[in-house]
Amino acid sequence: MKIKCYLSEDCGSESVLKTNIATTLENEAVEAEVNFYRIDDDKAFSLGVSGSPSVFINGKELQKTLGAAGFA
Repeated sequence: MKIKCYLSEDCGSESVLKTNIATTLENEAVEAEVNFYRIDDDKAFSLGVSGSPSVFINGKELQKTLGAAGFA
């Protein structure tokens, strides 16, 4: 499994997100490659990221939000 997490440059939820993902993977006994990326609005738009943070599992956004704070 591949997990990619995209966060706006000023998003303050990275540490909580890392903890939640690590705990869930451990509890479910699942191995995954997890990467975190700090991106700007232009990169978010080009990737189709809907908010910050945005989590993609195997290329699919986990919970797409419309008009979410963090990205224009």
